[in-house]
Amino acid sequence: MRRIFGVLAALAVTGFGAFWWITSPAPLPPETWTALTPDPAHGQEVFTAAGCASCHMAAGAEGGAQLVLAGGQKFPSAFGTFIAPNISPDPAAGIGAWSLADLGNALQRGIGRDGEHLYPALPYAAYQHMTAQDVADLYAYLQTLPPSATPSQRHDLSFPFTLRRGIGLWKLLFLKPDYAIAGALSPDEDRGRYFAEALAHCGECHTPRNALGGLDRARWLAGAPNPSGEGRIPNITPAKLDWSADEVVEYLTSGFTPEYDSVGGHMVHVVENLSKLPQSDRQAIAAYLARVPAAE
Repeated sequence: MRRIFGVLAALAVTGFGAFWWITSPAPLPPETWTALTPDPAHGQEVFTAAGCASCHMAAGAEGGAQLVLAGGQKFPSAFGTFIAPNISPDPAAGIGAWSLADLGNALQRGIGRDGEHLYPALPYAAYQHMTAQDVADLYAYLQTLPPSATPSQRHDLSFPFTLRRGIGLWKLLFLKPDYAIAGALSPDEDRGRYFAEALAHCGECHTPRNALGGLDRARWLAGAPNPSGEGRIPNITPAKLDWSADEVVEYLTSGFTPEYDSVGGHMVHVVENLSKLPQSDRQAIAAYLARVPAAE
């Protein structure tokens, strides 16, 4: 009996050790950030395209207050309620003390400054496709924004989702390094893919998820239940979105559909952000959407 218990204990220790090893955070190599010259002016474009203020400003903020990234907005999900943190340049309450590598690891590997796994409510599954230069430019721009001493709030999650180590397993299962729409694309389509799959992270809302919260990439952009529990986020593949390229561009510019309906919900912020980009970028997004496989 002692021998059996000894074997079981050894197996348990080995299993726990294997779990701990395979779920360990894997930061980017330090040389990723060398030889880069940050450009805060371009960082503002990256900031706008990525919609950082849309999630991290205080709820209901308007005008210049939208650039005070104090956090606090709540995002309900099947796993609990995630609360956007303070990412202002305040050195104590925000991320003012973070290095470029700290921000890069958060955005592209889902790793916090203290080495902890971050919840994928931060869409690092999309941001992992950002170029190192765009991350550096964004970092430089974030330093120019007003600091806020508002402390970040804890997420409202239930057990076992409070155990961040399990996110390491989630990453192994669902953090795919390749684009959802692979293969050779035209320059416009490729540019549009970078916006749709990386910066603007369209797939995070418009793609259905499985029971563990992983994206069903076989039904990319085919629509999904709204995490708030109210309605559905629409299918924007060619199976349902039959707009012309010009109509897509107009929608992303003015918020008006071909039927003269107007944008609503969180998409209001998306359109506000994309409308500030060069029209060529919105045209690139339209070209990309036309290449996405139709999914009913």
